[in-house]
Amino acid sequence: MSDQPRRPRMSGKPYRRPKKDPVRILAFEALRAVDERDAYANLVLPPLLRKAREKEGPETFDTRDAALATELVYGTLRRQGTYDAVLSACVDRPLREVDPPVLDVLSLGAHQLLGTRIPTHAAVSATVELARVVLGDGRAKFVNAVLRKVAQHDLDGWLERVAPPYDADPEDHLAVVHSHPRWVVSALWDSLGGGRAGIEDLLRADNERPEVTLVARPGRATAEELLEEDAALPGHWSPYAVRLTEGGEPGAVAAVRDGRAGVQDEGSQLVALALAGAPLDGPDRRWLDGCAGPGGKAALLGALAAQRGALLVASEKQTHRAGLVAKALEGNPGPYQVIAADGTRPAWRPGSFDRVLVDVPCTGLGALRRRPEARWRRRPEDLEGFAPLQRGLLRTALESVRVGGVVGYATCSPHLAETRAVVADVLKQHPDTELLDARPLLPGVPDLGEGPDVQLWPHLHGTDAMYLALIRRTG
Repeated sequence: MSDQPRRPRMSGKPYRRPKKDPVRILAFEALRAVDERDAYANLVLPPLLRKAREKEGPETFDTRDAALATELVYGTLRRQGTYDAVLSACVDRPLREVDPPVLDVLSLGAHQLLGTRIPTHAAVSATVELARVVLGDGRAKFVNAVLRKVAQHDLDGWLERVAPPYDADPEDHLAVVHSHPRWVVSALWDSLGGGRAGIEDLLRADNERPEVTLVARPGRATAEELLEEDAALPGHWSPYAVRLTEGGEPGAVAAVRDGRAGVQDEGSQLVALALAGAPLDGPDRRWLDGCAGPGGKAALLGALAAQRGALLVASEKQTHRAGLVAKALEGNPGPYQVIAADGTRPAWRPGSFDRVLVDVPCTGLGALRRRPEARWRRRPEDLEGFAPLQRGLLRTALESVRVGGVVGYATCSPHLAETRAVVADVLKQHPDTELLDARPLLPGVPDLGEGPDVQLWPHLHGTDAMYLALIRRTG
């Protein structure tokens, strides 16, 4: 007799090792990082893509694979609310009782079925294979059963079933159809001033993939130079903006690698340009960026200040972010200084500056195109946490500017509690100020409202929803 142990007799189909799909495994790992570590997809995804290219090789993991992985991650995050409503109708228990890794796999499958052109059979089979690899055979059977239910209808068919009628509950209808939390829908609607068409256009724009926009830093690069790159188009509004179309990679642009240009949304550029162009009474020698991290606006302001022989002081409370500001300003053609300081406890004397910008910390509801996971993390109570800081930073900015100088209050949120309410409250305490009309300082930009402040919108301007109020100190 042989000394080798007998192999147990298998019943049913022979075991098959699950096939590993590097694209979907990467997408799953990115979603887990977003969920477990509160990471941001735009920070998690690039290193995962580099790791995949190094591990699999450029022939096995090419640019099409990277594009699919990116679409799976961002598309799943953007449409999470809609997919949760669909999955709830296909699972026999509340979604909160489904293990988060299983729910991530289900969401990836739902996006492939309802949000891409991947054929139904391929979407189901590829997601079930992913489940076998990352979850095991037992839970893969659960994933298979749920996704087969999802595949019974297309997205429009599911929305008819899971979204309440608009006439019965407009906000909840929009929340499910356009995948935003109900409270965010309500806040954005208030900021827009009513009307169904406008809010639907905005919510739809929040779910579109934004273009990558570059800024040519004056005195160091020109938009014409950047336009020589492949897949480059002029910006819509800023003379320094260049848009990279599908496939454009910022890291491949020499001026970006050299720091002569950077990645910066056009709304952010317009805020800096408006402050730089605001009329002053008196000298124009010292500028302050009071919330400078991570340094995009500071780099543009520094370059604009250099053209006039002015000094830019860039202040950032967090030391590591101050380091990013210093890196962004490195090579600036004019004088500048980067300091790590608390903007509400200034390290400078009152009235020291001619121009001051405070782009205050906020909920980030104006950048949901770029950070789709933020819509699911934020809560209404977050507004109360930001309110004292926003008011404190604006008060300090008004004290830091000299009489005749100008302060720009900016925020990447259109929520009225973070925009007009802050400005109104602080200006009540500062009768020696006046609001300037910011609209003429954004020449050519349409749909800027009644003023004097400005609210930009993704669906109207193709920018993040940046807010700007310009305030002159009069006494």
